[in-house]
Amino acid sequence: PEVINGRTHKATVVDLSPWVEYEFRVVASNSVGIGEPSRPSALLKTKAAVPVVAPTNIGGGGGSRSELVITWEPVSEELQNGEGFGYVVMFRPLGSTTWTKAVVASVESSKYVYRNESITPLSPFEVKVGVYNNEGEGTLSSISIIYSGEDEPQMAPAGASALSVSAAAVEVSWLPIPWNRHTGRVLGYEVRGW
Repeated sequence: PEVINGRTHKATVVDLSPWVEYEFRVVASNSVGIGEPSRPSALLKTKAAVPVVAPTNIGGGGGSRSELVITWEPVSEELQNGEGFGYVVMFRPLGSTTWTKAVVASVESSKYVYRNESITPLSPFEVKVGVYNNEGEGTLSSISIIYSGEDEPQMAPAGASALSVSAAAVEVSWLPIPWNRHTGRVLGYEVRGW
């Protein structure tokens, strides 16, 4: 803190965080040293302000077919700057000019799921997440690219064959399903025998 002239009995404290409770003490000093601090003042809460810190770690993806899952790291309470805090989620298909906007009113929320049958699997979306409180809308995050949910594979593996390798083992082989932009990557196969 700045040292104040000994004849001054009032000071303005600056650079405090909005909507935070503070208490203050005063300490007298001279050329010999610093004295004992005063008793703390009564708690005083600063006024609310528009939030200025956007959520971080914007991500998502996955989910079911026809879903766009958007996730973020929640903003801590000391950075919410006022009551009525929530999140603004904005997204649009990559290459589109029109944003879709959704409001998530829960302070603890860290996820939003948009469902629409017209979303094709694995479609890229531009996404940004912002904040608001009773004072107004605040900062938006930078744009992240997130993909809509995948669909189940639409074809069976081809070329399945079996080769007996011992009295108790059979080696089964097949041709892999090619990657498809609309259904996504194959994470595994299931081999059934009867």
